Amino acid sequence: MSKLLFLHTPHFTPKKLHTKTFSAIVTQSLTPLHCKCRLLSFSLNTTTTRSNSHLLSQIHYYHRSFSVRSFDDSSSETKIQEPQQQAVVNEDYESRGKSKDEDEYPSGEFEYEKFSAWKIFTVKLRMLVAFPWERVRKGSVLTMKLRGQIADQLKSRFSSGLSLPQICENFVKAAYDPRIVGKFIIGYVPVCGEKEYYLACACEELYAPPSAYFSLYGLTVQASFLGGVLEKVGIEPQVQRIGKYKSAGDQLTRKTMSEENCEMLTALLDNIYGNWLDKVSSTKGKRKEDIERFINDGVYKVERLKEEGFITNVLYDDEVISMLKERLGVQKDKNLPMVDYRKYSGVRRWTLGLTGGGDQIAVIRASGSISRVRSPLSLSSSGIIGEQLIEKIRKVRESKRYKAAIIRIDSPGGDALASDLMWREIRLLSESKPVIASMSDVAASGGYYMAMAAGTILAENLTLTGSIGVVTDVSVFKVLLAGKFNLGKLYEKIGFNKEIISRGKYAEVLAAEQRPFRPDEAELFAKSAQNAYKLFRDKAAFSRSMTVDKMEEYAQGRVWTGNDAASRGLVDALGGFSRAVAIAKQKANIPEDRQVTLVEMSKPSPTLPEILSSVGNSIAGVDRTLKELLQDLTFSDGVQARMDGILFQRLEEVACGNPILTLIKDYLSSL
Repeated sequence: MSKLLFLHTPHFTPKKLHTKTFSAIVTQSLTPLHCKCRLLSFSLNTTTTRSNSHLLSQIHYYHRSFSVRSFDDSSSETKIQEPQQQAVVNEDYESRGKSKDEDEYPSGEFEYEKFSAWKIFTVKLRMLVAFPWERVRKGSVLTMKLRGQIADQLKSRFSSGLSLPQICENFVKAAYDPRIVGKFIIGYVPVCGEKEYYLACACEELYAPPSAYFSLYGLTVQASFLGGVLEKVGIEPQVQRIGKYKSAGDQLTRKTMSEENCEMLTALLDNIYGNWLDKVSSTKGKRKEDIERFINDGVYKVERLKEEGFITNVLYDDEVISMLKERLGVQKDKNLPMVDYRKYSGVRRWTLGLTGGGDQIAVIRASGSISRVRSPLSLSSSGIIGEQLIEKIRKVRESKRYKAAIIRIDSPGGDALASDLMWREIRLLSESKPVIASMSDVAASGGYYMAMAAGTILAENLTLTGSIGVVTDVSVFKVLLAGKFNLGKLYEKIGFNKEIISRGKYAEVLAAEQRPFRPDEAELFAKSAQNAYKLFRDKAAFSRSMTVDKMEEYAQGRVWTGNDAASRGLVDALGGFSRAVAIAKQKANIPEDRQVTLVEMSKPSPTLPEILSSVGNSIAGVDRTLKELLQDLTFSDGVQARMDGILFQRLEEVACGNPILTLIKDYLSSL
């Protein structure tokens, strides 16, 4: 029996794409839609959807005759040779974004297994004794409202927002759940931008109301510069960066984009935009040139979208529900049985007969910015805390239960010391059992630092990765609270004075913001940053079995897409989570057809604020975004291995979040 799922996300606030968010738009190689398939009714709209490609592969599961790549983000399955064979990269493969050994790693394709009569009977018995919150009415439609941020980590039942792993698990459960019925995928998009439409392309049918907001105008990437502003108010940032593509300091020191940064961002944008055009054209059966022409026409009328074949029909959501009733044989005066995402997430896999095998594989999720220790302001799910992740890694290493481990990484980086300490622990873990690094949206700088300790690295087609370089934190990120700005001219303008009594030649290197670096201090500062960069680059070369000179070509702070990184030997293969599981089984000598149990080492535990938040809509005195920002600023001591632009994008989302900018604003307003 086929399945029906109905996903609905009605609210969306369009925003321009920044260097972090634009990577989440298009990272899945779509295949043409088929008629003989499990389908779902799908309506989406997201403000900051994470890992859209990963979600797309789950939707495609219902389109591919019960045989799909579950939990996967990439259909191309590019592979390259083992790290010890990667000293030389074939130029022909570089130009095509391909690797040499196409059959080295298993694809991880998910095969729908038809249950035996006895197992079907067992599942029915389990449903009879299921907990009340697992009860689902027979003939139900699974609905998912995809709105807001979708995190690549597990959520507790009290947490707000959506969890990509739980969404994916719901797709798998629905495929086997006899209570979920239907025979079609339907998408409903009241508001639709490029990433929403990209997901909607996985649907067999797509509907929109007459008043829908469509903004398929193309993609942009922006860079903001404060150099001119700071110059006018008498502030001189003193930035030491290593790597010509490492452009975080440019936001403070420059007035325009550097040639290197423009080159890198243009290449990334071209890859993403080209991928979007390719996949939309393939799923809609149109030429790429026709899709691009349509975008350049600036179409906003819904009727034109229907005429051009970009949507199926123009209907309100109640009309879509009526259509579903007719297809499912539900009487018009009866309600359409539905079960939503949150309730269905409470249905255990055991209830549906989806228990794993005896072999266990540990899954360690690492999402967010990297810091060494937890801040008093930290939330339970705010970033990667080095000391906590190390405890989980050691637990897996010391246990004989786990045959292999998967490190799922979604991080732009952060504290370089914490990244190095985690690299060491992952390296030790890989000496005792197979370790697979599975990259999500971003695994750059410190995120890539972690990944390169694994025996095998997987990336999505358009994962943002690499960024092998450092920026001295004292002059860039810590600057927002107590960093090394030369504030001498500003102090003179406002009549402020600061005097320091010190002992030690370099005691004032970080404390004397009323003056620039002395030559010897600047030399020390530069040598410290250069040393950190060499450690990062040399470990990357060692981990990827490259010469240092070869790694230098790919380093210098440059960000690569996963596809480009694979052709340069920075990652071993392209694929999503299911492929990581398949490779982990292969490395652990577990037969391909044997089921394994995935043990999540990062199971969420609800905090008191989350529990209270689930009861009420707000908690007095708590602002999640502000607290995470303050955590980044307060605990960003030392050298940072962080992808450029991430922190500053967050500042744009928080009014008056930057004390320096607030000071500048107040000063300018007083002139």
